[in-house]
Amino acid sequence: MMKIRTKFLLFMVVIHSVMIGLSFYIFQDNKVVFIISEVFVLISIFIAWQLYNDLIAPIRLLMTGIDAMRDKDFSVKFLKVGKIEMDMLIDVYNGMVEQLRHERTQQEQQHYFLEKLVQTSPTGILILDFDDNIANINPKVSEILGLEARELIGKSIFDFDKVLLQAISTLKTGESKTISLNGIQTYKCQKSHFIDRGFPRYFVMIEELTAEILQAEKKAYGKVIRMMAHEVNNSIGSVNSILDTTVQLQEHDSDIKYALEIAIQRNDHLNYFMRNFADMVRLPEPRPEKIDLNELLRNVVQLMEFKASALGIRLETQLTEMPFLISADLHQLEQVIINIIKNSIESIEIRKLRQSDSAPDGLINIKTTFTKKQLVIEDNGLGISPEVEQQIFSPFFTTKENGQGIGLTLIREVLVNHGFQYSLKTNEDKVTAFQIRF
Repeated sequence: MMKIRTKFLLFMVVIHSVMIGLSFYIFQDNKVVFIISEVFVLISIFIAWQLYNDLIAPIRLLMTGIDAMRDKDFSVKFLKVGKIEMDMLIDVYNGMVEQLRHERTQQEQQHYFLEKLVQTSPTGILILDFDDNIANINPKVSEILGLEARELIGKSIFDFDKVLLQAISTLKTGESKTISLNGIQTYKCQKSHFIDRGFPRYFVMIEELTAEILQAEKKAYGKVIRMMAHEVNNSIGSVNSILDTTVQLQEHDSDIKYALEIAIQRNDHLNYFMRNFADMVRLPEPRPEKIDLNELLRNVVQLMEFKASALGIRLETQLTEMPFLISADLHQLEQVIINIIKNSIESIEIRKLRQSDSAPDGLINIKTTFTKKQLVIEDNGLGISPEVEQQIFSPFFTTKENGQGIGLTLIREVLVNHGFQYSLKTNEDKVTAFQIRF
């Protein structure tokens, strides 16, 4: 398509060519008139050139501005030239560019603020693209899922076997769901959307509720335990005092004396039972200090080795060559590791009793790794079923015949107070692993 500039020039060339031709044809006999007509033609050409510049200049100005806006350069402005029409056009363009620059700056500031807010948010934020692939995540999502951003971005949430992502894939817009993993970590997932270029894009917020739930749970059972301990201790003290007095009044080998002694013994057991629960509620705040985890593990293995070997159970260690330094309360963490190994020994013992001669040798493997900064205690015991796995750390829950359901709860309390992450599960090879991440 022919440009306006070309059309105008062609028009002026044709017009002035005709004018020159006609003046020559009409005034060729009168040289003076011919010369005068040619002067007017030259004046007309000069005026036409001036008009051309006045008409084309705004178009050039507009084209320069369009090129700048196409390059998203809103810093280009034009100076006034002293011509009314041009100056009006320049004012409009400069005002428009200033507004665009201001809006762009404001938008970039808001985008930067929003990006920083998302990246530093304690809530996990997962953004999907138009095809429901993962477009972006913040560091909290990586921490929750245990996967790097490069492993997630660009892939569909349906491509992963993570329980949390599978639950998110079933969420509808505006719907929220509370998801518990391994009976330990609890998350609230909520799906929403925003409009991008006229189309909805979805994002999911993942809020960790573990600490709040554990706190509320501890507050509830703590109140009950304190009340029960108070009543039981008061009653047992009075009853045992009466029983002791009655025992002293009985004959040396009487049946009544024997029965009373059994009653006193049962009261003492009940008192010990309640004291265990009360100790769990009164667990002191940890006093962290720099300790070598490997040295602590060697000491615990030496302590538990005699009991394990008596039951035909081997304790093996795979510890890092260099010291594994962590910040923790030595006595509380030592008790946690003793309880974990004790549970492993009991689990292997139960399995061997059930499987009799066909049972493989008992093995407890204790490993530390620098790369993941974690401790893993594995055993080939009875294992944990998926149903039990969801409740294993719940207060008062136990699968043991005479268990109290406070061992793992106490372990949980110590690890939560230290801020350590933990998990307990049985894999496909029937190996049960207790992991602690520091």
